[in-house]
Amino acid sequence: MATLHLKKDNPQPFSKKPTSFGLTLQKHAAELVRGKTNTLQINVGLLCNQACRHCHLEAGPLRTEVMSSETVRQVADYAGRNHFETIDITGGAPELNPEINDMLVQLSRLAPRVILRSNLTALDDEKRDDLIALCKQRSVVIVASFPSLDEAQADSQRGKGIFQKSVAALVKLNSQGYGQAGSGLVLNLVSNPTGAFLPTSQSQAEKRFREVLGRKWGITFNNVFGFANVPLGRYRSWLERSGNLDAYLKKLADSFNPCAVPGLMCRNMVSVDWQGYLYDCDFNLAKGLHLGEQKTHITEMDGPPLPGSAIAIADHCYACTAGSGFT
Repeated sequence: MATLHLKKDNPQPFSKKPTSFGLTLQKHAAELVRGKTNTLQINVGLLCNQACRHCHLEAGPLRTEVMSSETVRQVADYAGRNHFETIDITGGAPELNPEINDMLVQLSRLAPRVILRSNLTALDDEKRDDLIALCKQRSVVIVASFPSLDEAQADSQRGKGIFQKSVAALVKLNSQGYGQAGSGLVLNLVSNPTGAFLPTSQSQAEKRFREVLGRKWGITFNNVFGFANVPLGRYRSWLERSGNLDAYLKKLADSFNPCAVPGLMCRNMVSVDWQGYLYDCDFNLAKGLHLGEQKTHITEMDGPPLPGSAIAIADHCYACTAGSGFT
């Protein structure tokens, strides 16, 4: 049986509690430790122009947590010391961080692949046309949230009118070459269920997205990724209010797929928050589970976490191992 390097789960009080994530790993002789850390994920803050029901961070227009220019410099210094293959920029809506353009210029010099995660509506603004142009110039990969092809469902999750604004943003990105064959400008879509459900088959979802978006608006893209919603933050609060928490947690646990464990993003990623503190992933960031169970600032870390080091876990990790997983 493989040796496990596991940290104690954070207890989550709810009735009919499923088996803890750590015990499930043991049951399947699954090893969850770090491999080579090749990705730096940067959460530039919780400010967002939306307040989505499924947000694990509870980001929104009233949040004031935003990465400062000094922390941007510290993050860039860390990235420069460590030669990451991928730098993944997220939020909140990272487009709203006033440092985002300078950040992209700096970071695109330090890694061959830079990802910008977008809710799309933050790009559907003439004020962001220069950001789109910069992304195009630097061949930044755009990963865009587009939860549903059903307008009513999408708006119920993300806010009234969001669906149409998202479509307009996709059309704009296509006009700049994003998602177009042969352009080299990658546009990937992320779809999350709009209720207490697990994602449908990714291949079926991608086929449906291509057919509907292409037929109705002429929109093209590279890939669709369907992920389960993580029971943290605003989404967990909604599950509690709607009486769906216990059933959803059990559904996630019952859908545990040991084959998803080797590809989990936490095995190859280190995540940094808007203040410069380090985590295994953005979900642990939302949960407050620091890297190595110690509050370590990026200025205190010379290199990446070592291969074989432990990954902080809790029961929200079931969302990343349900079905095809979250990579």
